[in-house]
Amino acid sequence: MSLPLVEREIIASGLVPDVTPNPESRMHSRIPLVGEAVSGVIPLGYEHSHAGQIATAISLGELAVGDRLPAESELADQFGVAIATIRKSLAELRDKGLVETRRGRSGGTFVIKVPFPTSNQVSQYLNGISIVNLRDFGDERVTVSRGIVHLACQRAQAASIQTLECAAERLLNAEEPSAQASEYSKFHTQLTVAAQSPRLLRLQMRLLSEITSLLWSPGGAGITPDLVQRDHEEIIEALKQREAFNAQQSMERHVQDGVYRLIDAKLTLQSRSETE
Repeated sequence: MSLPLVEREIIASGLVPDVTPNPESRMHSRIPLVGEAVSGVIPLGYEHSHAGQIATAISLGELAVGDRLPAESELADQFGVAIATIRKSLAELRDKGLVETRRGRSGGTFVIKVPFPTSNQVSQYLNGISIVNLRDFGDERVTVSRGIVHLACQRAQAASIQTLECAAERLLNAEEPSAQASEYSKFHTQLTVAAQSPRLLRLQMRLLSEITSLLWSPGGAGITPDLVQRDHEEIIEALKQREAFNAQQSMERHVQDGVYRLIDAKLTLQSRSETE
C-alpha cells in the first residue's frame, strides 16, 4: 500500500526522525531543519546559524549521538553556502563539544553530545523573559498542538501510533534531563508526523526548540517523565479511538501545565532576587 501524498512529502523533506530504537550509528545524507527559522535551542546561542540548526536537530533527537553528519560539500549544497562557512559552523560545534571529526576511511564528523543548558543558563533566560511572553508562547503552542492532534486522529496509521507508543516508552526509560528532553521532542515530532502536515511539522519543531530544554531543566519547569506519562497515554488512546475532542483536551492540559510550571519557576526566581 502506498503512503498518502502528505506523508510521502514529509519523508522526502528529511524531517522524519529515524524510528529505529537506539541505533548505534547512522550516516545522514541530509540535516533535518535545514532552511527552517531555527538557529539554536533556547537558551543556547550560536554564532553561526547553521551550527545552531545542526545543534537543534541534535537536541530534538533528529540526530543521535554516534550519527555521522553529511560531508562538508553536501552540507554546503544543502545550506546553499560556501564550504568555508560550513567549516566555521562545524568548528563551533566542535568547540562546544557536540561533534568530533575523525580521519581515515571510516572518518567524518560525528555527534558525540546532546546540547543541553545548565540550570544557571535556564534561570538567566527565565529572568529575562516576561510572563506575558511565556503565556503568549503557551497560547501559540496550545493552538498548534490542538490542530495537530485533530488531524492525527483523522490521519494516523497503525504504524504511526505504534511508533508513538515506542517513543512514550523510551521517554519513561530515559534517565538524564538531556535524554528526557530529546525523547520528549521525538514523541511530539512523531505525533506531528502522524498528522501528515509538513507545515505543521516545521512549526512544531520551532516550538519544541524554544520550549523543550526549559521544560526539562531542573532550573526551569523541572518536569519528569512520570508527570507527562498520563497525558501521552491519553493522547495515544484518543488517536486509537479517533476521538479528536479527547485528544485536544489532553493536549491542551499538557501544554498549559508546562507553561504554568515555567511561570511558577520565574516567579520563584523573582522572589529570591527580591529577598537577596
